[in-house]
Amino acid sequence: MSRFKVLIVCTGNTCRSAMAEGALRVLLEGKDNTAIDVMSAGTGAVPGCPATLNAIEASKTWHSDISGHHSRPLSVELIEEADLILTMMPNHYRDILSLRADAASKTYLLKRFPDLGDDGEGVADPIGGPLDLYNQTFLEIGEELGRILPEIMEMAEKKES
Repeated sequence: MSRFKVLIVCTGNTCRSAMAEGALRVLLEGKDNTAIDVMSAGTGAVPGCPATLNAIEASKTWHSDISGHHSRPLSVELIEEADLILTMMPNHYRDILSLRADAASKTYLLKRFPDLGDDGEGVADPIGGPLDLYNQTFLEIGEELGRILPEIMEMAEKKES
């Protein structure tokens, strides 16, 4: 039985998608649900960079430890492997479809989910900003993930059956 794979995409994979990966893992803890793997990548990521210090600090809000995170670039292989792709901004959505147009049916702008398309509000990049901005970004991402968690779990259960 293959696990349901969620891929979260931003630009550098050191702030937003790293925080989202950690937040979704925390939300899934204790859920006796299908096995769900969470991964993240960046459309412009340099391989192996750590999460920013402020992203690590902000993630602690939900007892999420992303201190061991290392960035990875978005690849065709990651897109193909994923069952669900969540993007932070419309340009990330378009970058994914430029690599694999057939990924349109499983790619969503985080704040627009469950509606397909790249027309909508994104999650602004806090890179270089103060910890307060990172905290605000983390909470924004966390609220969105909490909102869509039941649907993610339902999608995973459908794959399992």
